[in-house]
Amino acid sequence: MHAIPPPGVSPAKEAPSRITKSGGIERDYRAGKLTEAQEKIVIALAKKQGVAKVVRISTIHFHPSAARGIRVEGAQETNGREVSYKTLSVNFKPWFHRGGGPRKEDAQMGDFWAGKAYERKKTILRIGETEYLCGSIRGIEIEECEAILSLFLAGKFTYSPNPRINDRLLGQVDWSKPNRFSKRGNDISVGFPHKGGHGSGFFDLQVDFVDGKLNIKQMFQAIP
Repeated sequence: MHAIPPPGVSPAKEAPSRITKSGGIERDYRAGKLTEAQEKIVIALAKKQGVAKVVRISTIHFHPSAARGIRVEGAQETNGREVSYKTLSVNFKPWFHRGGGPRKEDAQMGDFWAGKAYERKKTILRIGETEYLCGSIRGIEIEECEAILSLFLAGKFTYSPNPRINDRLLGQVDWSKPNRFSKRGNDISVGFPHKGGHGSGFFDLQVDFVDGKLNIKQMFQAIP
């Protein structure tokens, strides 16, 4: 068995972060920068399509193609452990797939278009004083999810090295953004995104969690 010492393993190359915040809006323009005028159009389009208050705009790659897109997120509403917010995918003609365009039901403003916003719900996991949002929890108690996540974050887990589980791959996992936790019988499955961000793929792991000790049995990587 191979143990992972904190803070983890050799870091993988990531897309450079360009996160800024002003005017109450966080911007992550790693896939391409929008001008102030373009932002105003995107915000107006988002409000028209159901995002009442825009708090984040990010530009994303659609790997493996050269196309790019825009993601808009609305203000979060919290009810106990549940967090909900509206999100909208916006397309920009110069960045879109060649020959593609808006659908009949899409709203369009200039070179930008989008469908309707949809609601996303996540669950709050608390590790010490820090909160993490998880997209899906099924068949497993929140407290067990928090215990497992805390061990991943601290690098306190073991695994048997093989081509599918090794330091290089584990160094690409973003442990701070859990996608899901699920449990069926004694089988526990967890999911995390790639550190490269949206469009860079994700990892599914099958784990054992016994007597407070965490071991990765299998690891699968989804590559776009």
